[in-house]
Amino acid sequence: MDRTKAYCYNCEAPADGDYCSSCGQRTSVHKVTFTETFQDFWDFLFSVNAPFFTTVKLLFGNPGKLLRDYLGGKRKRYYRPVAFFLLMTVVYLLIRSLIDFDPFRNSTIEVSDEHQSQLLTQARNFMLLNIDKLMFIFVFTLGGFMKLFFFRKRTFAEFLAVAFYFSAVYTMFMTLNMFVTKYITDQYQFVGLLVMMCYFCYAMVSFFQKKKLLVFIKAGMVYLFAFIFYTILAFTVSFLFIYLKEL
Repeated sequence: MDRTKAYCYNCEAPADGDYCSSCGQRTSVHKVTFTETFQDFWDFLFSVNAPFFTTVKLLFGNPGKLLRDYLGGKRKRYYRPVAFFLLMTVVYLLIRSLIDFDPFRNSTIEVSDEHQSQLLTQARNFMLLNIDKLMFIFVFTLGGFMKLFFFRKRTFAEFLAVAFYFSAVYTMFMTLNMFVTKYITDQYQFVGLLVMMCYFCYAMVSFFQKKKLLVFIKAGMVYLFAFIFYTILAFTVSFLFIYLKEL
């Protein structure tokens, strides 16, 4: 094939520009180097293919625009919601390991029955240790209650995508809260929940833009119900796992 003209090395289609219009691969592909390998990793996380910083900036500065753009079909410019949630979860787990964070604080759930007390404590510990996996429950409770309270606005699938973004933000708050709990005090762990509630209400108002007071009130109710149901379901799953394990 005549290489005097620009062709894609992947699909061999005529290429004009930095990326192939047929398969999307970069046209400036040469021999594999260490620089290219790590550049691909950087691009995946933060740059062209997955603009991390743009997504974070809008999630806190103008979440409504990000959500409307993404649901409206402008997907390329933002980090995908599930991938963003998973990335934040990995960051949370990595930091928790690096600072050797103890989520249990050496506490025990006290009830009259000693065996039941041990089961409840083990279930609590299992829930805290596996919070990254159980957070998927929060995604679905949040998406479900958003659909319940704002059922005429969007489909459940769309609210689920929104819930993944919000759950990623919640994971970011949990990560910051670890530093406060470990290095300052563990007396204000509830502050993280309040901050997330305020953010959620602000983000929902930014998202819908109309009837702001009503949206704010409904958003507060959505967050409370979603978090309560998430806590109940996550603890129930953890308790059943521990209980069945001991049979």
